[in-house]
Amino acid sequence: MSIRVVVFVCLLTAALLSIAPSVEAQQQSKIPRIGFLSVSPASGSDFLEGLREIGYMDRKNIIIEHRSAEGKFERLPGLAAELVKLKVDVVVTRGTAAASAAKQATQTIPIVMAILGGDPVKLGLVTSFARPGGNVTGLTLQSPELSGKRLELLKDAAPKTTSVAVIWNGASPQGAGFVQETKGAAQSLGLLLQIIEVHNPTDLDVAFKAVTSARPSALLTLADGMLFSNRARIIEFAVRSRLPAMFPEREFAEAGGFMVYGPDIAWNLRRAAWYVDRILKGAKPADLPVEQPRKFEFIINLKTAKQIGLTIPPNVLARADRVIR
Repeated sequence: MSIRVVVFVCLLTAALLSIAPSVEAQQQSKIPRIGFLSVSPASGSDFLEGLREIGYMDRKNIIIEHRSAEGKFERLPGLAAELVKLKVDVVVTRGTAAASAAKQATQTIPIVMAILGGDPVKLGLVTSFARPGGNVTGLTLQSPELSGKRLELLKDAAPKTTSVAVIWNGASPQGAGFVQETKGAAQSLGLLLQIIEVHNPTDLDVAFKAVTSARPSALLTLADGMLFSNRARIIEFAVRSRLPAMFPEREFAEAGGFMVYGPDIAWNLRRAAWYVDRILKGAKPADLPVEQPRKFEFIINLKTAKQIGLTIPPNVLARADRVIR
């Protein structure tokens, strides 16, 4: 082999060795992109907090693409398609309709359900809780005893309660199931129900008139993204009508709602970050079991109780995880 050839081979080898680290560095420096799809413009701060606890910082070693339907379910398919087009590494969903839209938009990108109101198996999102089997996993808020517990606490806080108006969204995938659970719980507690179905925000004024005409003892709203987005209107009506009202999520109590009982949403969102971390490290959604609620919270807004002229029994106050004064 001539000296020229030897020199050329040495130079080529050196060049390749110098390129290899830079290529590896570029591959390692790829920042994961996470899509966060929600039905309503609810804060994703608890999800971000969960990521921070693991070591992820938005715009530093991870990028969050947040898309909200602003309570308009019909926008979800387009927003889900937008995240797919961005080629995000994982889609995190808040809301049952958001999870369904994401599932319809992609069969390959991993989907983590942070908040899901219904049964993911019945909704066709996963094959089973233990072995999801596809590209979807995460957490559900489903818990059969929730309806009964909410009505029980409402009756304990307002002992004169004999009838309850229930507002639910007929367009919600899990709504009908919640209604059936509530009916069963009411029957066991000896309560009469006035079931009022709405489909969009414009139906709420008609619903309020129906409640006023029926003159129930209390009010209950079922978990739903559209109702969540319009919580201020619902709370204002309940307070104006001096109705003790039970709601499903803490944001209702923080906005002036009388009482809340339900899964700890903040915990679910932080837990969703754990799923994202596992998937980014190579785990498959099909192998990560779907989890049911582990933590529940009972919140009483004492300021609202005073506004509606209700004195809450001391034993009920003592059971609250949080009292807003």
